[in-house]
Amino acid sequence: MAATVGAPPPPVHPPEPLRPSPRGDSLRSWKWSHRLAFVTCWACGLALCAVTAAIVIYMGVRGLQYLNLELLFSRPQPGLAQHTTGGILDPIVGTVVLTLIGIALAVPLAVAAAIWVVEYGKPAPLARAIESGIEVVAGTPDIVIAIFGLAIFQLPLFAPLSFTASGGGVFGRSFLAAGSMMSLIALPLVFGATREALLSIPAATREASWALGKTKICTIREILLPQIRRPIGTGAVLGMGRIVGDTAVVVVLLGATLQIERQGDVPILGDLRGTGSTLTSYVFNASPAGEGNAPQKAYAAAFVLLLIVLFLNFAVDFAGRRKEAGRA
Repeated sequence: MAATVGAPPPPVHPPEPLRPSPRGDSLRSWKWSHRLAFVTCWACGLALCAVTAAIVIYMGVRGLQYLNLELLFSRPQPGLAQHTTGGILDPIVGTVVLTLIGIALAVPLAVAAAIWVVEYGKPAPLARAIESGIEVVAGTPDIVIAIFGLAIFQLPLFAPLSFTASGGGVFGRSFLAAGSMMSLIALPLVFGATREALLSIPAATREASWALGKTKICTIREILLPQIRRPIGTGAVLGMGRIVGDTAVVVVLLGATLQIERQGDVPILGDLRGTGSTLTSYVFNASPAGEGNAPQKAYAAAFVLLLIVLFLNFAVDFAGRRKEAGRA
């Protein structure tokens, strides 16, 4: 039947009231053991936040107290008095150079290994051996990696890549040697991020590309790699954080000298073949536990190092948030 012209509109029913939450969602209804576990989890989280805040605040107060432009842009000098030991320019440059070398070697190797393991993986025993090997590298102490690198780069075969004496002896210490071993520290993080990203891509994506006539290698290059750029970047940033904070490899393979010492006359290659220091080795040397006798400068260098690590962590968090926003 047609509606009558001028008839009143149908009544509007009020929305149904929200149903009460289930009984299990109320904290008062939980068992005492469950309440204790809940409070313990909260306490652990707050304790970790308090420890992190204490480290940042303490290092910020002590670091800003002694940090200045002269300290940042002057080279370190040997000396017994703190005011004669110069600044931290060379350790900052050494940290950047070592990080770039390590991550430049780690990313291509890790991405290529992850693509082969996930997309090919044949023969299967070799794929499992690669994964096991990367896990072993991830669990190996840094000092063991450093000693292994020293034994390798002291061979005459690698003399062009490291510091050599006038008599022909190979010391095995250089930015190239230390960066190569640093890449092993960052490689498991980049490999794990790349592998998990590839496994998260649905198989239908690959099948659709093959149905359009694309080859497997073309699918990897044009379809899969563009989708995993952010996870690769996240793994790379995490690997850079590991490299920045390492000390054992620096002391053993870089020499931990205050200034960057060039090996040879070629400007860039000579610097890479030479020795130097990073912020971590400088902090150790200048701290009361070292021989530099410059604790104030150690606080300033540690604060700069902390800023670099915080920046890398924020970069990882920002990349993760952008990834989640892109999926939403």
